[in-house]
Amino acid sequence: MAHEIDYGNLTKRIVFTENDHRHAKLLIRLRHDKLTQSDFFRHIISAYIDGEPRIQSFIDEIKQQPLKQKTSSRKLRTQGNQKIEDFGLSNEEVNNIFDTLEQEFPES
Repeated sequence: MAHEIDYGNLTKRIVFTENDHRHAKLLIRLRHDKLTQSDFFRHIISAYIDGEPRIQSFIDEIKQQPLKQKTSSRKLRTQGNQKIEDFGLSNEEVNNIFDTLEQEFPES
């Protein structure tokens, strides 16, 4: 998981409902993969927040938007990732650049 700033209460609950059968299937899969529910959801949430490409690709498939917009979003993301790779920067280095910019030019 990516390094996160530790602030506020760490007791926020994220809750949703699911039927018994799907919950049981989830528990079986998690046990098979030797994961707890909380670890699974924390990793998935972190990957989503961090824009992890495999998760983003999946989100693009399931979110409701016109096909033309999906294609455009995918193309722009691919171009952006390619430009980052062309500079040879890691995600951490890109994040450091944005952190530096925020320090140099704080919002009013």
